[in-house]
Amino acid sequence: MQLSFEFFPPRTDQGKLNLKQVRQELSAIKPHYFSTTFGAGGTTQEATLETVLDIQANDGVSAAPHLSCIDSEKSKILALLSQYKAAGINRIVALRGDIPSGVRDIGDFHYASELVAFIRHEFNDHFHIEVAAYPEMHPQAKNMNTDIQHFANKMKAGANSAITQYFYNVDAYLRFVDDVQKLGIDAPITPGIMPITNHDQLLRFSNMCGAEIPRWVEKRLAVFGDDLESLSAFGLEVVDNLCDQLKSQGVENFHFYTMNRSQPSLTLAKNLL
Repeated sequence: MQLSFEFFPPRTDQGKLNLKQVRQELSAIKPHYFSTTFGAGGTTQEATLETVLDIQANDGVSAAPHLSCIDSEKSKILALLSQYKAAGINRIVALRGDIPSGVRDIGDFHYASELVAFIRHEFNDHFHIEVAAYPEMHPQAKNMNTDIQHFANKMKAGANSAITQYFYNVDAYLRFVDDVQKLGIDAPITPGIMPITNHDQLLRFSNMCGAEIPRWVEKRLAVFGDDLESLSAFGLEVVDNLCDQLKSQGVENFHFYTMNRSQPSLTLAKNLL
């Protein structure tokens, strides 16, 4: 079983100290890699680079930087990838990224498939390329069929594997995997796991990314109000059951969206192990 954990680059000194502690706690279970997000247009580029290089040098865990191509130039992407290669990094999470409000010229790349093809052309097989998958459909896709075709284009462009947007419906994930396999794509599709610790935050994230919260879960979460301890205990039970269902279906790899916290991702990961 391979487990991976995702962070966002901290912007304050205290945030950096906190993340170092989180990384140390998660390193104890020997994850496959740590990934670090990257803002569209490079808004967190320097912080991402700093975090990734620190992980690679100090954690004993491979670092996997996210790379979004919207509002970016080929020359800048090439320079950043060259830095990563020089640092011994060999895994990239290649994304299109969100289009910033008011931006008309979105740069040299319009789709993640173009970024994947560019990385393959410039670096051959040096980088293992992860891309995004959306079991419940990308929020900007016309329909599920076109979204699956966009995913297929990324894989055909040279991606090795994928990480899904988080979900709480196992059937959606299994159907997505089945649909892409019918297109001849058998690359690993790792489920992205989002722990439930905050009702309002989860609603906000889910509205942005198109992830569906089952009605019964949402109604239960609303009842807890400010009782965060009970909410977290319920959320842990829901997501732990989700992971167990996936594991029972033969899923072997899991990717956790930590929100820069070791718990409850660490508890969920240990239960899987």
